[in-house]
Amino acid sequence: MKCGLVVKHGKTDIFHFSRSHKAFNSFPLDLSSLGRPILLPKETWRYFGFIFDHKLTFKSHIDFYANKVISTIKCMKLLGNSLRGINLLQKRKLYRCCALPIMLYSFSLWYYNKALTYYHLNILWKMQWRAALWISGAFWTSPTLGIEAILGLVLIHLHLKKLYRKFLLYKLSLPSNHIISNILSSNRL
Repeated sequence: MKCGLVVKHGKTDIFHFSRSHKAFNSFPLDLSSLGRPILLPKETWRYFGFIFDHKLTFKSHIDFYANKVISTIKCMKLLGNSLRGINLLQKRKLYRCCALPIMLYSFSLWYYNKALTYYHLNILWKMQWRAALWISGAFWTSPTLGIEAILGLVLIHLHLKKLYRKFLLYKLSLPSNHIISNILSSNRL
């Protein structure tokens, strides 16, 4: 009878989390004594659509979903028929129903009290700026706040605050013995 740990190299990921300000050097796991290759830690870790990095800054996550939304907006330009295309209200509805949920997927992971969000908000602002230009058909040099006001788009930082308040209300509505309530009851919120 043999007992032991079986490690399949193709299905094994090593990931180290570190909040240190120094350069992070991850150490490989040497499995050569077991007749297996050396496992090298990855730079990012993808799990259920969330993209984690070493310091949990979620920059890779935001970049991935921002690029996905920008390509979605570019593909939306192809919608409509050859005579008219789609009108302004339909474009706005497409952006709010299709692009924003993609971009704000798992925002509650990185948007919380005392989190550094300058980078994230800057990327989100650029994404919404491109969407506003597409919806309105305005020039690149047009004032962003004016276009967003005309289109009735909520500023992205205010939209995030609204969603976060809804998230907190949801958390408070859970019973005290609920498993999600126990997980979320840490000092993070």
